[in-house]
Amino acid sequence: MKYRCIECGKEYDLKEVRYRCDCLGLLEVVDEWKVDINKLRQRPFGVWRYRELLPVTSNRIITLNEGGTHLHECKSLAKEIGIRKLWVKNEGENPTGSFKDRGMTVGITKALEYGFDRVGCASTGNTAASMSAYAAKAGIDAIVLLPAKKIAFGKLAQTMIYGAKIIAIRDNFDQAMDFIWRVTKQHRIYLLNSINPFRLEGQKTLGFEIMDQLDFSSPDRIILPIGNAGNISALWKAMRELRELDLIDQIPRLMGIQAEGASPIVDMIQGKSKFKPVAKPETIASAIRIGNPVNWPKAIRAIRDSKGSVAKVSDREILRAQKTLAQREGIFVEPASAASIAGLKKLLRDGKIGKDEEVVCVTTGNGLKDPDMVVEELKRNIIEIEPDFDKLEKIIG
Repeated sequence: MKYRCIECGKEYDLKEVRYRCDCLGLLEVVDEWKVDINKLRQRPFGVWRYRELLPVTSNRIITLNEGGTHLHECKSLAKEIGIRKLWVKNEGENPTGSFKDRGMTVGITKALEYGFDRVGCASTGNTAASMSAYAAKAGIDAIVLLPAKKIAFGKLAQTMIYGAKIIAIRDNFDQAMDFIWRVTKQHRIYLLNSINPFRLEGQKTLGFEIMDQLDFSSPDRIILPIGNAGNISALWKAMRELRELDLIDQIPRLMGIQAEGASPIVDMIQGKSKFKPVAKPETIASAIRIGNPVNWPKAIRAIRDSKGSVAKVSDREILRAQKTLAQREGIFVEPASAASIAGLKKLLRDGKIGKDEEVVCVTTGNGLKDPDMVVEELKRNIIEIEPDFDKLEKIIG
C-alpha cells in the first residue's frame, strides 16, 4: 500500500503522515487488492465487511457499527417522477446520521495507528458530529472549526454533546478550512477533512455496499449531492476497484448535484472553463454550502471518467424533493440529501437521463439533523383547536 498523487503520479510510503503531494496534488491510497468476495459476504453487513479492501493494519478498530444502510426500492416515487427503477441508499441510517461515519471509522483508526491523541476538522456540521463521536469512542480530543451561525441545530447539538472543542469562525466554511489546514500543519493534530485520503477509503464502502446489495449488477447511474466532493471521489474509487477485481462488468455513470448558490464544479463542467471557487456560497442545504471543495479535481475525474454528468438545483427544488421523498416513501432526509432526488427530476426533465434507466440516488444525512426549514415550511398545516371533541370529529371527518 502507498499514497499516489493524482496529478504527477509520485508515490509515498503510508508510514508517512501526508495529505498532499509535494506538487500540492491530491493523494489517494493504492494497492493491488486481493479478496475472496464469498468470504467477505459471510460477515455482518457494514464498513468492516470489506476490511481487506481498506488500508488499516491495526487490530484496534474504532467503530460504532457504521455502514450497512438500506437500499430502498422506491416504487411510488419512481412512478411519480417517471423512471423505470429507483433505489435510495439512505446514509442517514449511520450511527451519527450521515455518510461521514464511513470515513471516520477508518480516519480515527489511522489517527491512532500514527500515534495522534488530537484530531481536527473544519465542518458545515456532519463532519464535526461524526469526528467528535468517533474521537469520543477512541478516547482522544476533537477540535472543530465551524462557520459561526451557519450550522444546523441538530448537527451542532451532536458535536457539543460528544465533547469536542468547538471554535466558531465569523466567516464561511472555506475560511474555517484554511485555518484548520494551517493549524494541523503547525501542531500535532491529525486532519480529518476529506482531503485526508483515509477518509475516502472508508467512504468508498458506500460503493461496495450498493453493488453488494444489487448482487454486483450495476445500475445505469448513481446520483449524489456534492459538497466538499469527497463522496463522489470515493464512489468512483470503489467502482474502479470492483472493476479491477472483476466483480462488476461496467461502472455506473456518476451524476453530481450541487445547489445553485454553491456550484463551482457544475459551473466548470457546464461552462467548459477553469475551476473558479464561489466566494460566498449560499443555499438552505447547509451540508453542501461549500464554495471551494477541496476534492474538486478528484470529482471532475470521477464524473468524466465514468461518462457521468452534473446539474445544479434551486433551494425550492431541493425542498420540494425532500417533501416528496418523505411523503411517497417515508424517508426523511436533510435538505442537502434531497439534492440527489431534485437532480434526478431535473435530469429526467432535461432528457439527460432516460425513463427506462435504473438509478440509485444517495441521500447523505438524516432529516432530523436540519429540521428548521421543514418546520417553518409546514407548520401552517398544523390545526390547533380548543378541547372540543365535536370539533375534532368534524375536522377529521
